[in-house]
Amino acid sequence: MPQLARPGVILGLVLKANMMNEGTFQQEQSRHWVPTDPGVERMIMGYDENLMMVKVRFKKNAIGALHSHMHIQSSYVARGSFEVTIEGKTSVLHAGDTFFVESNLVHGVVCVEEGLLIDVFHPCRNDFL
Repeated sequence: MPQLARPGVILGLVLKANMMNEGTFQQEQSRHWVPTDPGVERMIMGYDENLMMVKVRFKKNAIGALHSHMHIQSSYVARGSFEVTIEGKTSVLHAGDTFFVESNLVHGVVCVEEGLLIDVFHPCRNDFL
């Protein structure tokens, strides 16, 4: 009797195929912004089953609501200023600053000055696809 592949394995193969079809380089003009919350939109820049990079654009006072996920997240403030809260601790970060979120920690942001975050997740955020 043939062995059946686990759903995660199949999804991983699909994700890998998607990246292979896109090639090594991804250009912004071939991507699109997707609204997520009021004043917030994201653009997936590239991914495979292990890693995902996403641009997240915020209007002033827009909120990235407190949430948690199993993914490890590293974020770079590319533009603007953000009030970042991780596990109840808050700091205001500006362009050039970064923050790191371990798996399952509650975190969120408030955009103080219109801005852009570059988020990197491990593993891929399948819920974004």
